[in-house]
Amino acid sequence: MLQDLTLGFIGTGNMARALIKGLTGARILPPERICVFDKAAGCLDAAAEAFAVQRCAGNREVVQRSDLFVLAVKPQNIRDVLTEIQPVVREGQLVVSIAAGIPLRLIQTLLARDLPIVRVMPNTPALVQAGISAIAGNPRAGQNHLDLVERIFQAVGQTVIVTEDLMDAVTALSGSGPGYVFRLMEAMVAGGRAAGLSEETALALVVQTFAGAAQLAASSREPLARLREMVTSPGGTTAAGLNVLNEHGVEAIIVEAIQAACSRSRELGKA
Repeated sequence: MLQDLTLGFIGTGNMARALIKGLTGARILPPERICVFDKAAGCLDAAAEAFAVQRCAGNREVVQRSDLFVLAVKPQNIRDVLTEIQPVVREGQLVVSIAAGIPLRLIQTLLARDLPIVRVMPNTPALVQAGISAIAGNPRAGQNHLDLVERIFQAVGQTVIVTEDLMDAVTALSGSGPGYVFRLMEAMVAGGRAAGLSEETALALVVQTFAGAAQLAASSREPLARLREMVTSPGGTTAAGLNVLNEHGVEAIIVEAIQAACSRSRELGKA
């Protein structure tokens, strides 16, 4: 059970703090069972003061005090961190990584142990406990390990289990997806302003339209195409707008954008 374990965080940036907030706020794990370190003193102070978690003096201490730990560091720093903690990682200790683009095999190679390792791709809505995280484990990570990691990340939203070969697709779709949504929202606000609305009014309408449409899609058993048809009367206003989107090949553009992000994720994983 997660409640009986000590969870460590190497790195206390936005995503780590979101996880700590979700875990402690939902009383899934008490603050005294969470230990943290960050080389950036400001981030470490913010986490320790906001959530009353246990502050460590270094990355190695996090590993030594934890039953399982989360690598919540930037991808470019992962090699140095893994090299540093390698001597103190214990046999059977569960390692969880949210470092984007870093493959499981690299983590295992640098730790030089046959450990259960789980890779997670969360997205930024986790900051408001509305994210979705994809989870992939290496061969040593059994169902019990995956269940444990799911429990942690369900504190900030939903989870899905995938195989690691799909992580680049996940990164391109849900990891990068909020960026696409925000860009579409910007464009719709601009459209509202062009039609005569104020910035404030257009923004309020767009934000709630996206939130409401997403909630409807999540709660409905109808496919997305049917939901679109329900709001599209023949010859009506929605049809007029959709015709323009179709003429400009919006679906093809979005598919191409996701494919480009997926290709870039593969490149970063090989670096």
